[in-house]
Amino acid sequence: MGRLVALSLLGIALALLGERLLALRNRLKASREVESVDLPNCHLIKGIEAGADDIDILPNGLAFLSVGLKCPGLHSFSPDKPGGILMMDLKKENPRALELRISRGFNLASFNPHGISTFIDNDDTVYLFVVNHPEFKNTVEIFKFEEEENSLLHLKTIKHELLPSVNDIIAVGPAHFYATNDHYFSDPFLKYLETYLNLHWANVVYYSPNEVKVVAEGFDTANGINISPDKKYIYVADILAHEIHVLEKHPNMNLTQLKVLKLDTLVDNLSIDPSSGDILVGCHPNGQKLFIYDPNNPPSSEVLRIQNILSEKPTVTTVYANNGSVLQGSSVASVYDRKLLIGTLYHRALYCEL
Repeated sequence: MGRLVALSLLGIALALLGERLLALRNRLKASREVESVDLPNCHLIKGIEAGADDIDILPNGLAFLSVGLKCPGLHSFSPDKPGGILMMDLKKENPRALELRISRGFNLASFNPHGISTFIDNDDTVYLFVVNHPEFKNTVEIFKFEEEENSLLHLKTIKHELLPSVNDIIAVGPAHFYATNDHYFSDPFLKYLETYLNLHWANVVYYSPNEVKVVAEGFDTANGINISPDKKYIYVADILAHEIHVLEKHPNMNLTQLKVLKLDTLVDNLSIDPSSGDILVGCHPNGQKLFIYDPNNPPSSEVLRIQNILSEKPTVTTVYANNGSVLQGSSVASVYDRKLLIGTLYHRALYCEL
């Protein structure tokens, strides 16, 4: 009788594991392929060989790119080189990517930048917020951008128990931001278990010097985050749920979910087209290829444009798609004055004139 019970329990456990594995493959879109959608007048950006996971562009056309992200279990083309912040001046005819010098005292050897966001204060001071994973830990770094010297002055490192697995950030003040936690746990094994079991414990946190709080939760894997041009709404990408959440921002900085847009791809970072308010989304058509890297069958890339997201039927169009022959693992797309930058998780970056 005891053996029968044990065998029954084993059968139930195996069935549950099989169901979770199948569900994970579906969440990863493991069977999806893309048809190429090419853009004219594009070239790979010189000097970016190991990813440009996130990009933020100032109103004057200066673009910041976070490069060299490394994550446990994720492929890297430059595993021993620290990450950095590059800048491109998109007002120039042939912009080049230049690495910004960072002030003394900041630990450059362990710099591992992820999501970034800029904030311009009332006195025109430009702050750059950077999600950092030194030795795979979680901090938010605040820098002051010094344009004349092409440098970043490190101001502050933020650590907090409510920021255990930070992915992306949107600055809303000189020391104030919303951040996504893509997992509830910080331990790599527990993160994997959380993803495998599909616990939906990821969240969004609001941080200020006086208050830190969870303002939205229940996400599968909260990823990219941005804010509407009128500052009334926060947009959050849930990568493994293939969704973009629209959340209303309240005066006390709490968020209330307004709507969810479902898509057929893994949505990563979100950028806002300043000329239209449209959302540009860097996407992974097939997450399995992204996480299990095969140079003979590389991850593909996809960029979507979402128009009128607050309407009943937003318009979703494919701006760019590639099977990995040119660009592998697109994570972000940002536009300025008909110039488009497409970054990737760990590959190259693309510059296009539209």
